[in-house]
Amino acid sequence: MPKMKKYLHFVVILPLIAILMSSCNTTKTLRVAVYETSEAGNQLSPISKFPQTKTKAKISILPEEKFQIITGFGGSFTESSASLLNQLSKKNRNKIIEAYFGESGAKYSLTRTHMNSCDFSLGNYSFAPVKDDKKLEHFSIKEDMDDIVPMIKDAMSVSKDGFKIIASPWTAPPWMKDNNNWRGGKLLPEYYDTWALFFSKYIAAYKAEGIDIWGFTVENEPLGNDNNWESMIFTPQEMTLFVKKHLAPKLKADGHTAKILGFDQNRDEQLRIWTDAMFDDPVASNSFDGTAIHWYASTYDFFPEALQYAHKKAPNKHLIQTEACVDSEIPKWKDDAWYWSKEATDWGWDWAPEEQKYLHPKYAPVARYANDIIGCLNNWVDGWIDWNMVLDKQGGPNWVKNWCVAPVIVDTEKDEVYFTPLYYTLAHFSRFIRPGAVRIGFENSDKELMVTAVQNPDGNLAIVVFNPTDELKGIDLSVKKKSTQLAIHPKALQTIIILSNKENKTKK
Repeated sequence: MPKMKKYLHFVVILPLIAILMSSCNTTKTLRVAVYETSEAGNQLSPISKFPQTKTKAKISILPEEKFQIITGFGGSFTESSASLLNQLSKKNRNKIIEAYFGESGAKYSLTRTHMNSCDFSLGNYSFAPVKDDKKLEHFSIKEDMDDIVPMIKDAMSVSKDGFKIIASPWTAPPWMKDNNNWRGGKLLPEYYDTWALFFSKYIAAYKAEGIDIWGFTVENEPLGNDNNWESMIFTPQEMTLFVKKHLAPKLKADGHTAKILGFDQNRDEQLRIWTDAMFDDPVASNSFDGTAIHWYASTYDFFPEALQYAHKKAPNKHLIQTEACVDSEIPKWKDDAWYWSKEATDWGWDWAPEEQKYLHPKYAPVARYANDIIGCLNNWVDGWIDWNMVLDKQGGPNWVKNWCVAPVIVDTEKDEVYFTPLYYTLAHFSRFIRPGAVRIGFENSDKELMVTAVQNPDGNLAIVVFNPTDELKGIDLSVKKKSTQLAIHPKALQTIIILSNKENKTKK
């Protein structure tokens, strides 16, 4: 197993990127920079030499074909992650923050956090703990002041371009619910206005700390989680009513412009049901800014038909993946090979209904991430957010022992940090596909390769190619009348940057 490189290595040599010239007969060549993460040990490494192959996949980029505008990529600020950073040395805390948000790192641009507690908290809490406080006179975000707020502020301090934050509640405080419990139950109608006020006060409280909230999801996983941890049930009709009659009017009345995203659960057949309820009603449609989705319905199927349906239902609205992680697994410590091998299982391996078990085979975590992000982008998703940024060697802390995996794992007792291959996988997208980029068309002759392409605001084209096979693949990459010859190693992910005409002229 190759010794793990430090995550900063690819940045240090950025000024020395080789500009690759095509070996084909045409006199017009593409100027490109290539980065690769692979099972063999590359970690977002610049690649300038490529093995010869007998056959080549023909990938033609079609910039004239334009699709959705990209909102961003990133991960989530949770109490679990923030509390772990508090236990590390300042050096390692700063290293992780820089790795996610700094110019030398992944440059996360779209993030999420939880309103009130969630399973990845140290325990149950609410910003409105006082029963029957309908005017929320005792509202306070003090629970976040020692961990989540400092983590966000540290990220802001190193992020040159800034990042957007989506906030999601797992549940209202128990006193607003019909079962008076953190788990399950429904929001009582007499508290609809109070719960809408809660969102408004949350924005104001974070704003007072210098933190802007870009958007909300109305409820994390409104179908519930079998009452395993914080949750609150909505039907599509109930959520739609709450948004159009209470939440949207309250935010507008208080001068807030935060986006409202509905649904926020798995993108299976339920996505069709929810988008119908949200967008068939003209008033409701004007109240929602988009749809939030999760990936837990399958370890391999990104449900393109459902995504296409959601886009067609609301073509001018956001479609954002707000949560994904390797769930029901304890992280493997400093074992890169595990993240490339088909050994991981998820909740569905044990608990999915028999007719759905085929959707949950064993899988390779890197492949799951690469497959899903590319599949989502190619089906109108404009933002993709990972779950916890940092977890410990157990896959927590998590107050209900719902262990999961994060791209960065830490050992707080030894003050050690492990950047898993998932970190580099996400960085292939977040670092090189910037907010405001436009997804563009492509043609790909090799069905085994997954491909997506965008044009960034600076004019450069970014193409991400995933090779899940055990075979070296040659690539004949072309844009209009220019081309270059490349190759991608077995079990590897590449980001290829094609420099814009403007930058080409500058560098000549």
